[in-house]
Amino acid sequence: MGQFRCSCQDKFKILVLGEVRSGGLSVSQQLYNRFDAADAAEYHNYQVTLVGAGLKQKSTLRRPLAELIPPHITHIPETVASFDPSHNAVNFGAIGGLSKALADPSSGVSSIYSYETCDKVWEDIDALRTGRAIFTQPQGIIKCAGAPQKIMWMAWDRYRKTRRGGQITIDFFSGMPTMFSVKKYSDALEALRVRRGVGGHFGPVFKNVADGTESKEDYTLLHVTPPMGPLEVLKGSPIVDAAGWVEVDKGTLQHVKPEYGNIFALGDASSLPTSKTGAAITKQAPVLTENLFHLLDSGKIGSAIYDGYTSCPLLTGYGELLLAEFKYGLVPAESFANSVGIKQPREVVYLSMGLRLFYYMKKDLFPWVYFKYYVKGRWFGPSGLTQPKFG
Repeated sequence: MGQFRCSCQDKFKILVLGEVRSGGLSVSQQLYNRFDAADAAEYHNYQVTLVGAGLKQKSTLRRPLAELIPPHITHIPETVASFDPSHNAVNFGAIGGLSKALADPSSGVSSIYSYETCDKVWEDIDALRTGRAIFTQPQGIIKCAGAPQKIMWMAWDRYRKTRRGGQITIDFFSGMPTMFSVKKYSDALEALRVRRGVGGHFGPVFKNVADGTESKEDYTLLHVTPPMGPLEVLKGSPIVDAAGWVEVDKGTLQHVKPEYGNIFALGDASSLPTSKTGAAITKQAPVLTENLFHLLDSGKIGSAIYDGYTSCPLLTGYGELLLAEFKYGLVPAESFANSVGIKQPREVVYLSMGLRLFYYMKKDLFPWVYFKYYVKGRWFGPSGLTQPKFG
């Protein structure tokens, strides 16, 4: 696996580096007792979008990391200082004044992209009585690209249900060209935006990185999605591409350079050209595990291929949800929807049976499944508890 620096002197046959979270935990459990893990984090958190929407208390979505790593896996509670194989980092500081505003209870500025600030989102949303609420999404790769508008739709619905909709203007500022990357879902969400009277602003958000021009917007409430990027510890390493992602084959998840053929990557640290979500991990982890086992046993890569599947359970209000499932090429792949006999509509229909079912799956079922099966390597996304078979 190469070398990494920590105070321990042990050697390992298989080692998972970085953040032993969704991807690392799932893969490690599927590899069972054949590997070791390095991660200095004390806690592991489930997605906190539900906290920002007022649907969960954040303490219910957190577990001590030590409790999730069983005795048969060696846990090295240290941060990887460097990585030298030859021998996602959320950046609030990238926006001037943001860290200070997030810490100010009266600023009206919040973000669901941190466990420390996610409960402030709901406090700000619920406290707003009149004014302008702005929700942002930056250009580039972010964790769960649908999350910035999930919280926006929940705020819109909260204001509608409490009869504040007429006093509050909502605007969505996105660095992306459309509401969503997949046309089918983008068309549905655009129609929903227009119908609900939400302002849409697409292109550079406040500052054009190409020419440096800036724009200013007045707000009463501001929900910020900060810039995100590769793990700092990997930048400059020979295993990453020019952008800083671990450069792996998009099908096998093995490093593209033969000299680093014993390196595999998935999830947020990888260069895989698909949305970075927990759902993607459920399809990536079995592929990585299968191919790694074959490499160890025979010296050759296995036959498992990842097709780019990912999913975004996009909350559009209380009691409704649009489940976006797609694969490489931004092609819809509604295997989960089809498995329960529900087809997605072209437009979001208020409180349709399918959307209501998906809503409660997101709110109640998925958090339970996550800690019960997912982090134990026993949840495989659309196929549920049935482990994929490879030829």
